[in-house]
Amino acid sequence: MGALSNLRVLDLTQVLAGPYCTMLLADMGADVVKIERPGGDLIRSNPPFVDDPEAEAYGGYFQSVNRGKKSIELNFGDDEDREDFLSLVEEADIVVENYRAGTMEKYDLGYETLTEYNPELIYSSIRGFGDPRTGETHRQGQPSFDLIAQALGGVMEITGQEDGPPTKTGPGVGDLFTAALNCVGILAAVNHREQTGEGQYVDTGMYDSMLSFTERAIYQQSYAGTPPTRQGNSHPTLFPYDAFETDDGYTVIAAFGTNHWEEVCAAMGREDLAEEYPTAADRLENRDALREEMAAWTAELTNDELIDTLEGRVPVAPVQTTEEIFEDPHVHARDMLVPVEQPGADRDVEIAGNPIKMSKTTPKPRGRAPLLDEHREEVLGDEAETTADD
Repeated sequence: MGALSNLRVLDLTQVLAGPYCTMLLADMGADVVKIERPGGDLIRSNPPFVDDPEAEAYGGYFQSVNRGKKSIELNFGDDEDREDFLSLVEEADIVVENYRAGTMEKYDLGYETLTEYNPELIYSSIRGFGDPRTGETHRQGQPSFDLIAQALGGVMEITGQEDGPPTKTGPGVGDLFTAALNCVGILAAVNHREQTGEGQYVDTGMYDSMLSFTERAIYQQSYAGTPPTRQGNSHPTLFPYDAFETDDGYTVIAAFGTNHWEEVCAAMGREDLAEEYPTAADRLENRDALREEMAAWTAELTNDELIDTLEGRVPVAPVQTTEEIFEDPHVHARDMLVPVEQPGADRDVEIAGNPIKMSKTTPKPRGRAPLLDEHREEVLGDEAETTADD
């Protein structure tokens, strides 16, 4: 039994941000019913596939963020389907959607309508620019994706090499961070309802979330009055805190503490540098020259040699490929690679596990992602059977 096994979630989301949020709830034991538009979630057909896209029910994208959910297919433009949805709302705890502002209202299924059917309902939305209910802006109603949020929220401006262009982060943080924050908001609303009996509206915007995510850039602008920009893998206020090329790869070293700096200098055989630059301010002011000294040293060592020299004394780690991650015993000991069935393929696939660990109710993926409309009869019961007979 998961920590949220008493909750039913109606998941109207698609693509990434919304499904990742409801995936977290499902991993924690919530009964998540994915209500898909006719034809299903847009990303069901997205690659990669194990072998044959025609034979397999969905690709890795859909599998990863929809594991452990149920699926029914509903068309809100159809009166019977709309009534089926409202019957589910009456018994649900949470509704989550990530449509553009105003979309649910077109079907008379917005927050105000749904709370007429269930006054204790927690209604949550993830949108590019938030919802007018919590702060109206001219951007609401515009479509948004991760790339848009990263661009507007300052992430791209501070990501990349100094002499390179603005660069998005590899993972879709505009979606994923927003999803995690929305999940926190939902759980806070659940706790509030436990105390008061009141449901409420939870709204998380991607643009807003990226401002929170760029945290450091916001206070730098306020304190210094100048906009921070790209500086590769280094840190604006700490040194050494960077990636260094070795003979066979890259290793990161985070030795900004004086004790760590002294250990690095000893490993380099350059105790004189520790004496000459004893404070963090000294090292930061002379970072370019000191980086050259360190880079010349690391270039003569392999990743393993460098890590063996510093590990346990200084925060250090190799820059790993996913292939190396799959081979890391730490990852397996922490259950961070989870096998699930891939319908239509001849083998299981592995997806990322849940990083939240709990002593009594540890979250975990609870089976593969659903086939489209796989759980109609289970979720709708007699209503589904009547529709099938008709």
